[in-house]
Amino acid sequence: MIWLRLARGGPPMRAAPHSTAGERETSMQLAASETQRGILPQAGGKPALSPLARRRILEDWAFIFPQFFIFILLTIVPLIVAIPILFTDMSQFNDPEINQVGWRNFTAVFTDRGVQEDYLPALQRTIIFVILNYTTVYIFGLALALLMYEIGFRGGFFTVIYLPLMVSGLAVGYMAAMLFAKETGSANLLLMKLGLLKEPINIYTATGTAFLLPLMVGWRYAGYNMAIFLSGLLSIPKETIESAVVDGASYWQRLTRIYFPQMWPSFILATTMCLIGSWAVFDELVALGALYVNPNAKLLSILFFTYGFQIERLAMGMTLALETFLPLVLVGVGLQRLQRKLQY
Repeated sequence: MIWLRLARGGPPMRAAPHSTAGERETSMQLAASETQRGILPQAGGKPALSPLARRRILEDWAFIFPQFFIFILLTIVPLIVAIPILFTDMSQFNDPEINQVGWRNFTAVFTDRGVQEDYLPALQRTIIFVILNYTTVYIFGLALALLMYEIGFRGGFFTVIYLPLMVSGLAVGYMAAMLFAKETGSANLLLMKLGLLKEPINIYTATGTAFLLPLMVGWRYAGYNMAIFLSGLLSIPKETIESAVVDGASYWQRLTRIYFPQMWPSFILATTMCLIGSWAVFDELVALGALYVNPNAKLLSILFFTYGFQIERLAMGMTLALETFLPLVLVGVGLQRLQRKLQY
């Protein structure tokens, strides 16, 4: 069928040979389009950028540079400065006595029983949260993107959905904690009145934390993933979808044979961002009492903070964070390479 050939990147049908006049007209249109984008012909067949195109490139870099500079100053530089600390027994920043311990901090997760008792349960809880959060964010984001695509892009509706991302994670966490307070939470009372719950959800239990944390993080980041998925949907040629509709393809057929296959780059990008973001969740955990009263919300990010600033084992906390961060970098690089292969 025509729409399947279009979706797979093939020609819709065998076209008749163009006339010489038609070829000339097409070449002129192509040349005019390239000139309009700032691409000028050059001797040797290599295109040259016009002054307008160079100016646009400089403007793009001017917009990028502030964020790039801040990222280097606040992320890369502290990371480089922290490398020597990993091989010491530094307990706090103003520690008067610092000793070199070699690779002891790096092997502690395998040899130190006290570190294992802290790290392994936090790692288990983090993996469970990542799986639940990944599923929640994907379902929310993809459903909203498909809804926006079908009803037509609406700026106001998009803003309302994207707005929770602008709210502080700490504020979202406190708001969710109040809604699901065991005795007085309005969400608990409503669900019990509707008969959906027999007893109120206790957010300080393992089950309550596992329910509420992915729900509020997924609600907050659903708009971000919606934007990623929506960009993938908008990149699909309209002719492909129109051909599918004319051929009588159902919505499920369009979804599985056109939308999803051409959205793979968006899926991989959303997966990368979701995995990295899930491991870095912190504010919402603080709001759920992870630092003091709720050990069920003590994920790895809280453990690193606890080691660095509460029990004053700064070097150990930084080492554990690095050992957890490096595998995530490898996963992210692998996903980005897969995205480039699927895209090009």
